[in-house]
Amino acid sequence: MLVVGVEGWIDPGYAAAAAVASLLEQFDTRTFCVFDTDEFIDHRARRPRVRIKDGVRGRVYWPGPRLRVGTDGNGRGVALLVGPEPDYHWQEFAGEVRDLVRELGTRLIVGLGAFPTATPHTRPIIVTSTASERGLARQVGFMPGIRDRPARMIDVIGAYCADVGVPSIGLSARVPHYVETSPYPEASVALLDALAAVSGLTVDTAGLRRASETTRKQLDELIAESEEHTTMVQQLEAQHDASRSEVVSNERVPTGDEIAEELERYLRGDLQ
Repeated sequence: MLVVGVEGWIDPGYAAAAAVASLLEQFDTRTFCVFDTDEFIDHRARRPRVRIKDGVRGRVYWPGPRLRVGTDGNGRGVALLVGPEPDYHWQEFAGEVRDLVRELGTRLIVGLGAFPTATPHTRPIIVTSTASERGLARQVGFMPGIRDRPARMIDVIGAYCADVGVPSIGLSARVPHYVETSPYPEASVALLDALAAVSGLTVDTAGLRRASETTRKQLDELIAESEEHTTMVQQLEAQHDASRSEVVSNERVPTGDEIAEELERYLRGDLQ
């Protein structure tokens, strides 16, 4: 199977980035393919890096998408598409990925992502999906109705690979809007759990779970010190528990930037 974890789409709480990093740490993988950076990457926006030692230039590293292949802890084959999302030629890129998918005999493609939403950190992370077929989307859950939003790379790759009979699903963790600028490992755990459920891969989330417990404790302590923030979380809990109602309260809720700023101050030790 193929896991799509390219950088470029919004990633609140670094949910997808941390999930991909965890997979790369625990899976035995090697670089299988490096895509042409001059073809796909805007080097003015993503400048190459150069290593300098004692005033002497060394290796220049060109950031770009690459495909890694290997196995999970039980020896099951897996490929990971990582690195920056292309800036140019998306259709050409998706076509090249489709050719690699066929070459590797890939049977399923899974994309990892996240988005901020008005949900409390005191409730389990919800993962929703968009898929190439209804049955696959039902395995994780999806938001009913018709929506029109910017496409992610998993959407484009999925559309191209559907032409050759390979199903795909994009997973999205719903992250509390007030923690989107800080690491939120609980969302990464939720993504990896959903990945394991739909793919059958063996994924170890023990380290991320320990980190999420620490983050949860810090959030609880921070919010308990502010009556305004406590009220906000209570409002979000009520909305969440009322069948995820879309009714918006007229009472002012602190913005994500306000509480995220205070959380960052707390993590730096500025708040006692």
